[in-house]
Amino acid sequence: MTSKRQFNLKRPHQLFGLGFGTGLAPVAPGTFGTFAALPFIFTTMYFPLWLQIVFAVVISIFGIWACGKTADDLGVHDHPAIVWDEVAGYYITMIGAALSWQTLLVGFLLFRFFDIAKPGPIRMLDKRVHGGVGIMADDILAGIFSLVCLQALIKAGLLPF
Repeated sequence: MTSKRQFNLKRPHQLFGLGFGTGLAPVAPGTFGTFAALPFIFTTMYFPLWLQIVFAVVISIFGIWACGKTADDLGVHDHPAIVWDEVAGYYITMIGAALSWQTLLVGFLLFRFFDIAKPGPIRMLDKRVHGGVGIMADDILAGIFSLVCLQALIKAGLLPF
């Protein structure tokens, strides 16, 4: 997918929309972009659950603007380099999870699975909703699916909590 315009990380919306540049990785930009959520996860891991949820809502709403404006700049809807949606989705996945390498890895794998496979309603959102909302919505839902699965694994005692 080629874009009509150039990337410009000096523009704040592109800096965030492109996941601080992680979306510019030559291969698997979504995977690299997912890693850009880690500083937010580590920074908020000891916040109360309600504050983690508020933070997830804020970065998601912010992402609608940043991703939509970046897509407009590039002239391509949901360009592969736009990865703030992955940042929000992985952050959502990790809400309320005690952090360990196991929860981070399983959460990452769950989120990437739901983001790539796009089962059921995730696929519907991806196809039917456009603009910044469309870019963000499927990854937010993938994050919610991943959150539910991760918490189920933790509650079942299969992961540390």
